[in-house]
Amino acid sequence: MATAASSNSVTPSPGPVIVSRTAAVARPTVNPWVIALTVTLATFMELLDTSIANVSLPYIAGGLGRSYDEVTWILTTYLVANAVVLPMSAWLSRVLGRKNYYLACVALFTITSFLCGIAPNLGIMLVARVLQGIGGGGLAPVEQAILVDTFPPHKRAMAFALYTVAIVTAPAIGPVLGGWITDNYNWRWVFFINIPVGLLSLFLTTRFVHDPPSFAEERKSVRTADGRLRVDGIGIALIGLGSAALEVFLDRGQIDDWFGSSFITLMFVVAIACLGAAVFWELKQKDPVIELHLLKMRNFATACFFYFIFGFGLFGSTTMIPQILQTLYGYRAIDAGLVLGPGAFVITLLAPVGAQLVQRRVIQPRFLLFGAVLVVGISFLNYSHFNLDTDYSHYAWARALQGLGYAFFFVPLTVIAYSQLKPSQNNKASSLTNFFRNWGGSFGIAFITTMSERRSNFHQSIVGRNLPASSTALQQQVSQSAAFLRARGFSPSDALGAAYSHFYGQLQAQARLLAFMDCFYLIGVVTLVAAPLVLLTKYFKIGGSGAGGH
Repeated sequence: MATAASSNSVTPSPGPVIVSRTAAVARPTVNPWVIALTVTLATFMELLDTSIANVSLPYIAGGLGRSYDEVTWILTTYLVANAVVLPMSAWLSRVLGRKNYYLACVALFTITSFLCGIAPNLGIMLVARVLQGIGGGGLAPVEQAILVDTFPPHKRAMAFALYTVAIVTAPAIGPVLGGWITDNYNWRWVFFINIPVGLLSLFLTTRFVHDPPSFAEERKSVRTADGRLRVDGIGIALIGLGSAALEVFLDRGQIDDWFGSSFITLMFVVAIACLGAAVFWELKQKDPVIELHLLKMRNFATACFFYFIFGFGLFGSTTMIPQILQTLYGYRAIDAGLVLGPGAFVITLLAPVGAQLVQRRVIQPRFLLFGAVLVVGISFLNYSHFNLDTDYSHYAWARALQGLGYAFFFVPLTVIAYSQLKPSQNNKASSLTNFFRNWGGSFGIAFITTMSERRSNFHQSIVGRNLPASSTALQQQVSQSAAFLRARGFSPSDALGAAYSHFYGQLQAQARLLAFMDCFYLIGVVTLVAAPLVLLTKYFKIGGSGAGGH
């Protein structure tokens, strides 16, 4: 097909494009935007599922008759399975065929969503979530590889803008949608909602998505001359076990007191040992599961670093903002989600503008990315100055500022990532970029949960030390509050206890807010310090052939 043929040429040919008769007969021409929307649909569904169940956990615990701590494994098992499969997606797509692997992932994700919805007990739920994570883990990297091969280099920026909207807005919408579904229907519909989307994705993918001719040649590399499958068993085992252990370490560390728990310590040791060994092993393999040699290319290595920074800041802040609004300001899940809305709107509105700036060569991608990173870092510092009197509009405008940065962040970043790569390297590169983005998100969430707890205890001790119970001002406030309560029917002892409880609650709220502000400040500093590294990338011509240089 003409579209497929043109999408696989790195540099547009000045002469006529010759399409083989076989390719032309095999497949009709498909608008590349139809393919882009088709694959983005399932990716949006999967990224939505990483956060949609969070607010429903108390209801799931009640429905399954288990404690809240036990049902948090519903989140952990999904993330673990996702982390294990994601780095192997490039190899699996070569083994099965990219379209076949993508269809298998969508089908598995859809079926297991149904199983999660009907799960009668926690055991079945956890098994279903593991399988759901396996299905979901391959969607984002395969979609990115499909977009790269579907659009020629000089048109990829607009496709990446669509991808940006999906990966940024889905995690933000998840908690809101999950809260609304749980409040108005039943927690099981948090999983059932995936089924119609999955079925539609299966239909559209079957009809419109095809493996490009060049990918058939790439698939041959996964087999020996006599047709036997090359399996890097040791690499798969090391990466799988190491990724699983690291995800458990990050997701459960704060819950189990980090290195105060022998289990968490064991997970850390296993993760370091397996992933460290995997690096040495994979670098020596002719056909590794993860192509680490791609990191020798300066632009790709720099881009991977910023994929990590992107995930760290985005997922960390998207987790933190609803917590702040619900625990300190009394917002409902839906109201907290509406605060995230302006950011998503700005990204949806401006990401195509950023794509046009790159595509029309108005500004070099590295300069646009540098400015975007600066805006994102400034937005985090802006958050760090809020207090308990800050209203909805301030949070909404702050999120819009953050969205302004992210609107111009991902498109130039992705263009830089693929700027030095050959077409045959796109598939493996998509696994690595998503690998770094995924781990950035996991580290960001772990950082937020740990740092907010530690800094909250710190600020509570500092404020408490400067405002002892014997303080005259505090005693006056307590006496006035107790008198107010006695005048409304409280007994003297109950009124005094309620007054002390009220002021202690205010102390805790202030300490917790200061802790969250510290988190915003630290993320902002890390982002701003990282920004100049963007300028280390090599200049390249948009739409030019991958140099493959270092």
